[in-house]
Amino acid sequence: MSKTVYPMTFQPVLKEKIWGGQKLNKLFNKGNSATAKMGESWEIADLEEGQSTVSNGALQGKTLNEAILEDPAALLGAKVYDKFGPHFPLLIKFIDAASDLSIQVHPTDETSPTGVGKTEMWYIMQADEGAKLTVGFNQKITKEEYDKRIDDLSIEEVMDQHIVSEGDSFFINAGRIHAIGGGVLLAEIQQTSDVTYRVYDYNRKDDEGNLRDLHVKESREVLDFETTQDFKLEYDRSVTNTPQVVKHHTYFKTEWVKLTEAYSITRTDSFTIIIVVSGSLNFSDGEIEGSLNAGETLLIPAASDEVTLDAESCEILEVYL
Repeated sequence: MSKTVYPMTFQPVLKEKIWGGQKLNKLFNKGNSATAKMGESWEIADLEEGQSTVSNGALQGKTLNEAILEDPAALLGAKVYDKFGPHFPLLIKFIDAASDLSIQVHPTDETSPTGVGKTEMWYIMQADEGAKLTVGFNQKITKEEYDKRIDDLSIEEVMDQHIVSEGDSFFINAGRIHAIGGGVLLAEIQQTSDVTYRVYDYNRKDDEGNLRDLHVKESREVLDFETTQDFKLEYDRSVTNTPQVVKHHTYFKTEWVKLTEAYSITRTDSFTIIIVVSGSLNFSDGEIEGSLNAGETLLIPAASDEVTLDAESCEILEVYL
């Protein structure tokens, strides 16, 4: 087995945002307290706009893409490599919304200018009392009404809002209008894409006093105007040491596990991502070992030896293709 195939931790890419806050630093020790508006931590990222960097083992210091190129099929899994080539197909983030994000929509693979859309899911890690997400419309509207409401600044009136708490999870299909509300800290699992169409931004100005660009025309062409209510995900949080399906989809499979004892991962046809959402754990493949706290992630290549996670009380998301 190549020494380049082992469970990997990463140095994330930190992104300041106009709506960002201090929770990523205070709760997860990311960045520093001087960064007043840290909005995103790209934990596992393979984009031109950001490459996470391996922080342990033989590949320490290499970017995720460089790690993949060492042996693409071994890291990604043969079926994943055949489909996506030597590119990591998912982007894993933590997002801290100190104030409301813009109302936005993402394109599908078919409508994206890059050929890669952005379907995503959210797991709420912490939420202030009364914090909300906006997901979908609360009534059926036409494109003509949409245009009118954009013009008269009443689009928020037809948005479907949901008060959230820790452990809630939502699936955001490409084409579904959405926004993360102020006071929400979440983990986001998404296709590797950073294409976002901003619909409405509350007439908010940036630090230089400028209104942010909107993408009304582009959003209109990709929006799903149906009022389906399939976005709130249900799973059993009373079960321990057994994966509970949160969402299985074409682009990713996500399961929640409450760990109270040793737990083994032996998946061979896909990489596995471990996102620690509460508590802490130790991991080992017999040679490489380490620990993870809440707000940290682990990438287990498909060709890894068996990896054991050991914890007394820890909640994780297990993500794979």
